[in-house]
Amino acid sequence: MGSQSIMRGLLTALYLSSGFARAPDEPDTGEHPDWPRWCGKVYESGYPSFEPGGHTVEPPSNGSTFLHVQLKPRYSLYLSTETKASFVVNAALSPWFGEEYDSAAAHTARNNGTEEELVFSISLADEDSSLVEDKIKVNATGVEFEFDLDGLEPRLEPYDVLFQGTLGDKSSYSATTELLYLPDNPDGSATKIDNLNGGLLFKSAQTDGTFEPFLPYGYYGLYNGSNETSVSDAFVSGYTSDGEGLNGIISLAGFADTNPVYDSMDEQGLRFMFDLRGSYKNLTETEQRVNTIKHHTSLFAYWTADEPDGWQVPFDKTPAAQALIHKLDPYHPVAITLNCQDYYFGTYSAGGDILMEDVYPIGINSTFSKWGTPCNATLGDCGCDNCHERGVLEVASRLADLAKYENWLGRWPLPKFHNPQVFHGEDYWARDPTADEARAMNALAFNRGATGIFGWTWPSSDELFDVHSDMAAVVTNAPVRDFLLGGKPVEFVVKDHGILDAAYWVQGDRVLVSIVNPGDEDIGTSVTVKLPVALKEIDDVVLGGLAWQLQKGELVVNRIPAVSTSFIILKVE
Repeated sequence: MGSQSIMRGLLTALYLSSGFARAPDEPDTGEHPDWPRWCGKVYESGYPSFEPGGHTVEPPSNGSTFLHVQLKPRYSLYLSTETKASFVVNAALSPWFGEEYDSAAAHTARNNGTEEELVFSISLADEDSSLVEDKIKVNATGVEFEFDLDGLEPRLEPYDVLFQGTLGDKSSYSATTELLYLPDNPDGSATKIDNLNGGLLFKSAQTDGTFEPFLPYGYYGLYNGSNETSVSDAFVSGYTSDGEGLNGIISLAGFADTNPVYDSMDEQGLRFMFDLRGSYKNLTETEQRVNTIKHHTSLFAYWTADEPDGWQVPFDKTPAAQALIHKLDPYHPVAITLNCQDYYFGTYSAGGDILMEDVYPIGINSTFSKWGTPCNATLGDCGCDNCHERGVLEVASRLADLAKYENWLGRWPLPKFHNPQVFHGEDYWARDPTADEARAMNALAFNRGATGIFGWTWPSSDELFDVHSDMAAVVTNAPVRDFLLGGKPVEFVVKDHGILDAAYWVQGDRVLVSIVNPGDEDIGTSVTVKLPVALKEIDDVVLGGLAWQLQKGELVVNRIPAVSTSFIILKVE
């Protein structure tokens, strides 16, 4: 992609001013806010280390069992053009959250050869009539219950919803949520969050007003600021490889709010997340910018805070911006990017509808920083918070950590996007990721449930641009997209090869298998992969190019190279 090299030269000044280098803020959280800190830890020499605090810990348990009832609408919003909706209900047993569980009733049910069921109703909080009346087995999760929207009036404010359930004749359980049922916006766009599987759906005039699965894949992008339509058209065409590669962008720098580049995105279908990181703390400016941009048909989300946990931004800033954006434009979600492994995760993540992580593990010295200090749990900044030079596996660890924290906090999980490293420099990162590392990091993210990819930043090297464009062409289109967004990954262990990271997704009569060798050495002997589903035949090896075969119902390959990634689609019995 030679045009990228030319563009890179034109954008040097914008790149340096885009916020890539850390700029000072006014920290107001944690210990010693007047000291130079990142993720709560002092990083310059001459200061003593200290416990930064802000850790997310497993809640204490008193040995009791609780029934933790949660519910969400299947989708974050519904439009007046729709007639049906549904709620997703969890009735999980928990050692920490919910209301006391009557184990005696469960014992009676087991003696009778039945499974205990929670009988419930779901209704609007200010009305007596029920939207749903049904029952759910105790300890069941992700169960969907449909209802009609006919009796509801579309409006811009969400409806308050109440769940009330009983076990037997004495135990009662309740939960609340909100339902957003909006008037249609035929001249704009809308994005749904799938609260069951964690992906997105998008509709605009280009989708004929129909919601379609959307896995965004792109970069935090830089533009040269030109107001010439021909230049902006060429930019979008080159960035998307004429619609065959990247399908999303975060408009980082050079994108003035009224620049025709947004019209070019509308026309060519490049969907963008609008950058509010420089204004989200100023609600007046945020309101003005949202009202300017919200009518674009290629807008799919807003991005407010860039690493607020690293900057130790005052806790109230991101929730305030999120609430304002929801009021101004309820058709699009709000995303934030977290950098730290765990610095007040619960508080900082509360300001987003989509959670992005930007762990950058390639080419780092994880033990000693450019600031002349060690890096550990209480001191230092080495460019990858609490990383241990595990390479691509840091991505898997970070996403697993975020899911664990949400569980410990008793929260409904947010969609997760991975921000892959596509750069080097700043005396933190000695080199770019290799092509193999780039593919592996993204696959490890998908194996942990990520449903979007945005690399920092574009333009990147030509090699990485080609790698990500090629991978985007695979994962943003059917059939792979429908696996990644249509269900949650099931992780499994490959016998005798514990180094391999593996997961699968089932859709109908097919299964997608993802296998990553994150290690630095080839596996030079035959590898056999047995799945807990009956396999019929290989449909396609869509990524990786290895010569996988199906032998006696098991996947077999004669070798797996170091830092390699395979996506295989198979038919099931």
